[in-house]
Amino acid sequence: ENSLLKTSTCSSVNPSGVFASPYALNLTSFTKLVKRLQERHPEFSRHEIVEAVQEVRRINKGVLSGLAISSIEEKTSAIL
Repeated sequence: ENSLLKTSTCSSVNPSGVFASPYALNLTSFTKLVKRLQERHPEFSRHEIVEAVQEVRRINKGVLSGLAISSIEEKTSAIL
């Protein structure tokens, strides 16, 4: 129980290399966002894209919830 709580509140990278954040709406949305950004910006690595999404989160007071995926995509693209 305690280890599940720790897992759910810590940022991590899962086995497929996708950054899992407690601030993302859910992993499916985050994975979809990263995939769309990779297609839109093939010149950037997955790591650079995730860093840009984290910057959007930082700018938005530490959270992504409440922002539409399309809005996050646009803001991330502007950073990239």
